[in-house]
Amino acid sequence: MKDYYKILGVERGASKEEIKKAFRKLAHEHHPDKTKGDPAAGQKFKEASEAYSILSDDQKRQQYDTFGQAGAGFNPGAGGFGGQGGFNGAGFDFSQFTQGNGQGFEFDLGDIFGDFFGGGRGRGSAQQRRGRDISIDIQVTFEESIFGVERDILVTKTAKCLTCEGSGAAAGTSMETCKTCNGKGKLNETRRSFIGVFNTTRVCDTCHGKGQVPKEKCPTCHGEGVLERQQEITVKIPPGMEDGEMIRLGGMGEAIPNGQAGDLYVKVHVKAHSHIKKEGVNLIMDLKIKLTHALTGNDELLKTLDGDVVIKIPAGINTGEILRVKGKGVPHGNKRGDLFVRITVDIPKKLSRTASKLVEELKKEGL
Repeated sequence: MKDYYKILGVERGASKEEIKKAFRKLAHEHHPDKTKGDPAAGQKFKEASEAYSILSDDQKRQQYDTFGQAGAGFNPGAGGFGGQGGFNGAGFDFSQFTQGNGQGFEFDLGDIFGDFFGGGRGRGSAQQRRGRDISIDIQVTFEESIFGVERDILVTKTAKCLTCEGSGAAAGTSMETCKTCNGKGKLNETRRSFIGVFNTTRVCDTCHGKGQVPKEKCPTCHGEGVLERQQEITVKIPPGMEDGEMIRLGGMGEAIPNGQAGDLYVKVHVKAHSHIKKEGVNLIMDLKIKLTHALTGNDELLKTLDGDVVIKIPAGINTGEILRVKGKGVPHGNKRGDLFVRITVDIPKKLSRTASKLVEELKKEGL
């Protein structure tokens, strides 16, 4: 029996949204348009579609959980996709989409396959069109990661044309009805795949879904409304940033004509500090002190991220003991964590004659 949960890579108690998200990911990877008809990918796409058809339906999912494939009505040997078994039995009842001549069906792919038919490829509805996400890497110092910092960076990407403000029209010119789509902004398209013949709707490539085109195109972007250029973007690094964390800047990715820009993801690399480490909202550092200071106590100077701080070493402290300096850790909200100082007592490997005599005296005292 096929494990539909394993096929989609979800737990048995996964929610509908988790199941849908997992299917979208697999469909995106193995869809025939993406894999150029690769048979192995086509089989994985078929299995993922089969699993989704069962697990996305509450009744069929309950039957599958109780009785397995038989309970869900699946019969792989009764006619493949179009007969009484196959995907029809698994919940893909394509007959409801069949047109009068029985040669194909109308199927709304926008909800599930928006990733392939939307975005930069110009398919799907205008509302679904979205530019490509992009990512960059930046490096900050340890101090900047703790207290936060703003960085101005230059990104070369497809962005809105500054000359026409994204309209695609030359200054002072008007718009006219698109002749390709007759002002509808979309075109019907028949596509054949191993599942069947799909009649889908895609955004018009000429007007990019607007239904209108400029009578005279913008000389800078040639009527596209977008073009590749450098854009300065301010990135705010919040306090307490961890090495490898990502910052998402919505709408700062690739722009597309008559659509929503993608997102910009900034991966932050934090340069290690010479003697301070971060643990949650607290900072940790080591301090080596002399044996005499450990025995009698002393005031020691610490070099912290806030500058020089004097810390009091109590008499009789041992190696491994930790002292806390309040409020010198990582900012979080209106508070700050603490700085923890780990003590190491420096035991001399060699003693002078005078020091040796003094140690002998201490031994007589029982120390």
